[in-house]
Amino acid sequence: MLLAQISDLHISTPDSDVERSSDSSPFLERAVQHLCRLEPRPDAVLITGDLVHDGHPEEYVRLAALLKPLPMPWFVIPGNHDDREHLRAAFGHLGYLPAKGFLQYVVEQGPLRLIGLDTHVPGKPGGLLCGERLAWLEARLAEAPKKPTLVFMHHPPFLTGVRVMDGMGLEGSDALAEVIGRHPQVERVLCGHLHRPIVKRFAGTVASTCPSTMLQLVLDLEVPGRLAMVREPPACQLHLWRESAGLVTHTSYIDDFRSRA
Repeated sequence: MLLAQISDLHISTPDSDVERSSDSSPFLERAVQHLCRLEPRPDAVLITGDLVHDGHPEEYVRLAALLKPLPMPWFVIPGNHDDREHLRAAFGHLGYLPAKGFLQYVVEQGPLRLIGLDTHVPGKPGGLLCGERLAWLEARLAEAPKKPTLVFMHHPPFLTGVRVMDGMGLEGSDALAEVIGRHPQVERVLCGHLHRPIVKRFAGTVASTCPSTMLQLVLDLEVPGRLAMVREPPACQLHLWRESAGLVTHTSYIDDFRSRA
């Protein structure tokens, strides 16, 4: 089974400052084309938050149009730039988002179990996994202790050394580690938010972040308050599951890098 992950799309309206300066929509168009050209084609796509930039309903309308060419199912969770209720209104018809409360859900996708977590805190750049959300996760993991499971959410549950982003990290990471540590079927914790590929051992498994489909965060491990973006290549990640080998992750750059062989 092959899962694709894209993240931090930041779709906005045509007249917005974001669209004029960053071209987020053309970047996503190219990402969708890239996913459609892949061989083998992914079985599903996980979209790990910051779907739009300001959480406005018209941004979600534009996002839906940009994602429409994808022939495989795609699953969204909110990031700090999203609006929970506007997201629900835009994509509730897809059938997997709950009608009320946090946007958390389980998808049985072939040999894997996918659990989407909602770390969104309205008006805040950082995330939170409160007692209610963690209790829900504990219960869902207990339902299928033998089935390989991927947990995906926006905010990563670890410090990165990029201090400006660590200041808007995930509250409740230690409690999440306790939950994950009790459930060895969790193969990976997949995140976004950082606009960079980062990997860390976490709670007996592996946690990772996916690059953005548009701009990447400058890798600055020294200046505490620096927050800058750079036009490094946009990318997605491909998570390949084989029972004999487990889960292997590849970073796939979104551009015309054709083989010359």
